Amino acid sequence: MHTTPLTAELVRGALDLERTAHGLLPHRLPARARAQCADPQLAMAESQPAGVRLVFRTRATTIELDTLPTKRTYVGAPPRPDGVYDLLVDGRPAGSGRVAGGNTLTIDMAAGTAAHRPGPVGTVRFTGLSGAAKVVEIWLPHNETTELVALRTDAPVEPAPERRGRVWLHHGSSISHGSDAASPTTTWPALGASLGGAELVNLGLSGSALLDPFTARALRDTPADLISVKLGINVVNADLMRRRAFGPAVHGFLDTVRDGHPDTPLLVVSPILCPLHEDTPGPTLPDFSALSEGRLRFRAAGDPAETASGKLTLEVIREELARIVRERSAEDPRLHHLDGRDLYGEADFAELPLPDGLHPDAAAHRRIGERFAALAFGPGGPFADSAVRP
Repeated sequence: MHTTPLTAELVRGALDLERTAHGLLPHRLPARARAQCADPQLAMAESQPAGVRLVFRTRATTIELDTLPTKRTYVGAPPRPDGVYDLLVDGRPAGSGRVAGGNTLTIDMAAGTAAHRPGPVGTVRFTGLSGAAKVVEIWLPHNETTELVALRTDAPVEPAPERRGRVWLHHGSSISHGSDAASPTTTWPALGASLGGAELVNLGLSGSALLDPFTARALRDTPADLISVKLGINVVNADLMRRRAFGPAVHGFLDTVRDGHPDTPLLVVSPILCPLHEDTPGPTLPDFSALSEGRLRFRAAGDPAETASGKLTLEVIREELARIVRERSAEDPRLHHLDGRDLYGEADFAELPLPDGLHPDAAAHRRIGERFAALAFGPGGPFADSAVRP
């Protein structure tokens, strides 16, 4: 077997790679951004490699990847399944696997604590591949922090050719991160990118799409042909700001992105339907009665009457985002808006309800990805070829 050093040449979808005692840890925010916020939720989210994949060219028929995952467990909730590694060969699905073992992060939501227990390195193995020259992609688990330890193959490996499509840079919440999708290539952004023929860089950050300036700078400094930002739900979840602050914060976020991408198609997407917070402000809290039954659900802890004093609901946020884009687009013709309910609305909720009250399931992720591809990449969409080439 050939052992290939794990280097930046083989990794796509990460903004930073950290050398650790075990190997290589992909990050989806640069070190400077991480240094500006000590929030454990953000640290966990940005180190989970949603959209990050190893890409290389080889004739190998057997591939082994050693990793050290960090798995999450929640006190009182059912065990979570191991993260999924998806294999693509020349862009087509060719298998999947899991890695047992690894570190464990036990989270007690009632107490607000977390405990880390170290564990062993594990291996995901793919066999029976064609001996022809091919481009291999191994998509890392979107919801499991993953240190890359070693790559072994039964034929030499070389960096893959140039990217096949335009680079689509996307930022959003846990739904964009992947939430309850079945695997890393079936999160809605991964599906949308595949259908749209784009190369995805996914900055969906679970619980952390909070209009942070360091995230805007990360978007500003990342090369991209297409950009989208899906904003709103986490601001309500955290009860982070009032209407007076939200509008200027969105303007500032977009201003920063435009500093680095003045002419790139930029799509602002409002929240999908979430009855929990349509007209009820945050914060969002765990429903501990459901947790005691072994189910993870959430509840809205705000009061609808508080919207009169400026508290944010999804209805208010959609209204604000539509207004901001409408006003800015007069001087920024490549700025666009998409109502999130066109991706997942009332009829979808009736058919495919949100299992925990907040996050789409695997079937809903597929629907959202297909609709986004049609609306954004399809004819007349903001990401259609004619929309990005002068």
